[in-house]
Amino acid sequence: MTKKWYVLHTYSGFEKKVKDNLRHRIEAVGLDDRIFDIKIPTEEVIEIKEGGRRVITDKKVIPGYVLIRMELDDQTWGVVRNTPGVTGFVGAQGRPSPLSRDEYHKIMKRTSSDAPKRTSSNLQVGQSVKVVSGPLAEFDGTIAEVQPEAGKVKVMVSIFGRETPVELSYNQVARL
Repeated sequence: MTKKWYVLHTYSGFEKKVKDNLRHRIEAVGLDDRIFDIKIPTEEVIEIKEGGRRVITDKKVIPGYVLIRMELDDQTWGVVRNTPGVTGFVGAQGRPSPLSRDEYHKIMKRTSSDAPKRTSSNLQVGQSVKVVSGPLAEFDGTIAEVQPEAGKVKVMVSIFGRETPVELSYNQVARL
């Protein structure tokens, strides 16, 4: 048997509980030699709060899912599948499909400490905002585009009676 990573679907928000339940069940049934690791991939995200305050929080990379490294057979499949909070394995026709090495590394790359931090805010396209800093401070505008990877927004600002797109960082705007 080979050790492979599989993806479990769980009730949203119950990932930690599922991980704990799995650990207890694996120990109780004595499957430590065939179920090796359980991960809930998380990444640090910079959230922009009211007033431009930046807060770093941990967010799940794939909410509602847990990764498990195991040797798949009928016994391990049954123990994992019947753990409270687990709704099933990800795979075709009800059978678990292992993650490829590339898929696993792509997910885990986002969890490393040197991975670029994503920026999150509650800003949305079409929302009215006021520019709070920079040369256009005190101008009002409407968000035309949100770029979460860069932590920027494109705002349509009326300058001399003409709509002009301006790229600003999250902390340069405030919701109206």
